[in-house]
Amino acid sequence: MCTDAELLQAYQEQHITVEPGFRWIKNPAAISPVWLEKPERIAALAMLTVVGLLVYTVIQRQVRLYLRDHARQLPGNKGLTAMPTAVVVFALFTPVTLVHFAVDNASILQVHGLQEDHLIICEVVGIDYAWYQGAAGGQNSLLSATPP
Repeated sequence: MCTDAELLQAYQEQHITVEPGFRWIKNPAAISPVWLEKPERIAALAMLTVVGLLVYTVIQRQVRLYLRDHARQLPGNKGLTAMPTAVVVFALFTPVTLVHFAVDNASILQVHGLQEDHLIICEVVGIDYAWYQGAAGGQNSLLSATPP
């Protein structure tokens, strides 16, 4: 428990570091209106939003720590950066395409656009990128694994 003054002070301290990262969610066009009639549904939506923001923050933190510890940089909005936002990290994956099709009852997966930066991010956030490497060799690969 804390006083109102302590709560306000804690909020103001985090305002400098945390809140700018979530500026995008404050845009009225960022979230479509949702009509929830029951308090349970409102609470569930709030919980999902908080969990999503936590995951967003953890990804951003882990990538930044890795880049700092390994003296690396990733492409950002204005060139290379060692302090990318999670939005920048997610945007890096937009050119990555997974093609899944079946030929003669065989499932074939092929990944296009995967680069070293993507593999670094996968390693940092704990995604097993071996699945992507197997399909990214430029050859059609028969993979029994499912994507993460």
